[in-house]
Amino acid sequence: MHELVKDYYGKELQSSEDLKTTACCDFSDMPEWLKPLLANIHPEVMSKYYGCGLVCPSLLEGCRILDLGSGSGRDVYALAQLVGATGEVIGIDMTDEQLKVAEDHRAHHAEVFGYENVRFIKGYIEKLDELNLEDNSFDVIVSNCVINLSPDKDAVLAEVHRLLKPGGEFYFSDVYSDRRVPTDVRNDPVLYGECLGGALYWNDFVSLGKKHGFADPRLVEDRPLEITDPKLTVKIGNIRFYSATYRLFKLDSLEPECEDYGQAVIYRGSIPESPDFFELDKHHFIETGKVFPVCGNTWHMLKDTRIAGHFEFIGDFSKHYGIFEGCGTPVPYDQGTNESSDAAPCC
Repeated sequence: MHELVKDYYGKELQSSEDLKTTACCDFSDMPEWLKPLLANIHPEVMSKYYGCGLVCPSLLEGCRILDLGSGSGRDVYALAQLVGATGEVIGIDMTDEQLKVAEDHRAHHAEVFGYENVRFIKGYIEKLDELNLEDNSFDVIVSNCVINLSPDKDAVLAEVHRLLKPGGEFYFSDVYSDRRVPTDVRNDPVLYGECLGGALYWNDFVSLGKKHGFADPRLVEDRPLEITDPKLTVKIGNIRFYSATYRLFKLDSLEPECEDYGQAVIYRGSIPESPDFFELDKHHFIETGKVFPVCGNTWHMLKDTRIAGHFEFIGDFSKHYGIFEGCGTPVPYDQGTNESSDAAPCC
């Protein structure tokens, strides 16, 4: 599979126009603050971009970031402007042709930015332990439509958790399916190269994340994928594919479910690009100045990470009220009252 992917992204595809599906295309609404950053990136780097989402979370200044499957370097060079001169961005990729494009334009971007804070390493994202990267050394790890291409996703998640600092974040976009992909689809070279054959069933991904210490994966955004090639449509049958962005925090304090401790937060509106609201994920739209009830896990994601300084925190963990309503697994027991006179007596 490694050789298949190298050939597809190094030789078969010359630009994003050569793609046969929309899986490796980014249709995210581009925020205004990102547009000038992308305008600073060399056209050749942009032309060989095959991502499926936006992997630029808030509050990156001074951060150390690792990009898994960095390709031609588009995301690396965008993130480099966000971390600034005091931060660092490292890109990992296994494809020589893509790495050459990224490396060829390092001097150009250093001149445009006014500083150089990026480097690229040839390697496999399943074998990060071979690249002399220190444990607990990255504030944020990103990846853009690459993990589906890995033949050992279990190893990728394990390495991500090892490399993140406590309170660090894995913020990434990828392709998922609504069911487990059958062998014939998984082994099709074009479907694999187009990010469909290697897509994880979404529920298997959630389980995999929890297995490696990411107790509460949070979905940021998603969209259904359109398969535009009729031959490929026949091959995939009724499987539905989605592009989705998740954020996973390395926090030992997270619980398996969203528990209610009567807590709340108030967003101060102090993040420059988000003065009116803060979106932690798809289900947490937090307006500035408004008291916003949160579960214990959300509390930790805000309180024990780089986000903390932008919130006020109400309450503590002194009293538990059960599952957080509308967020976690509901109480499994019947909540109604049995009014039948034939009910069995208590024992």
